[in-house]
Amino acid sequence: MKKLLTLTALTAALTGLSSAAPVISAQSIIVNPVPNNINVSVWTNKARTGTPNYVPGERIQIYTTVSQDAYVYLFNVDPNGKVDMILPNRYSGGANFVKANTTKVFPPAGAGFTFDIAAPYGLNKVLALASRTQLNVNQIAQFTSEQSGFATTNAGVQGQQQLAQALSIVVNPVTQPVPQNSWDSATAYYNVVAPVAQRPVTSYPWTTVRTWRSVTPYQQGTTIVNVYETYNNQFADQGYVLVGQRQQNNQVVATYRARTGATAQLVIRLSGDQFEIRINR
Repeated sequence: MKKLLTLTALTAALTGLSSAAPVISAQSIIVNPVPNNINVSVWTNKARTGTPNYVPGERIQIYTTVSQDAYVYLFNVDPNGKVDMILPNRYSGGANFVKANTTKVFPPAGAGFTFDIAAPYGLNKVLALASRTQLNVNQIAQFTSEQSGFATTNAGVQGQQQLAQALSIVVNPVTQPVPQNSWDSATAYYNVVAPVAQRPVTSYPWTTVRTWRSVTPYQQGTTIVNVYETYNNQFADQGYVLVGQRQQNNQVVATYRARTGATAQLVIRLSGDQFEIRINR
């Protein structure tokens, strides 16, 4: 399967709504800071909200809807930061123009291809970018031959930060700028987990107590998102499903639910030169 997106927090200085640059955020990768008249939504076939689990071999479908006629671009970032453009593509049903207030599924029935889940395990992100005008995404991915069904991602666009920076240029080019109120973005999440019979029997320290705390020294280049994904994968190993996550400044709070119905909360905070981790079960 071609997969999608991972998180990073960058700061954009806004000089006023009329000239505000796209904002790169941990939640949506790229966000339009200007009030706009188009809205896009994206979700998977297992859940409209939350973060569902998929095991290798399962087939995933991605749904999207827009409030106005728009061109929709879909990207997947896998846990290793590999970026794939999954829409548009050259298969049947791969056109990316979506009519207003209609729900379109990718791949549709009879498309000639499927999205099959495969490793690596961990959190995947799908970014939907909708624009009322067609965008030039050649600097992100290009069709290298007539036989290629999916575009090949350019070597310089690997990892969410590079994707976010490239998309910022696409929607805010030096020449022929896209009207700022004519595009929107949304993000869907899903976990790739091992089948129950293959999941590791590792018992992490936090699984043996109701409340667990730890401190991890900050290392150059490590972000709070990197730390979050490490623990998110541990929760998936233990059979938990992510039901909610939010990031504000230097803190991430995530909520999980076990098959038994029990819940758990993960809190990660960057304080000075260390990450503070707290898990309540």
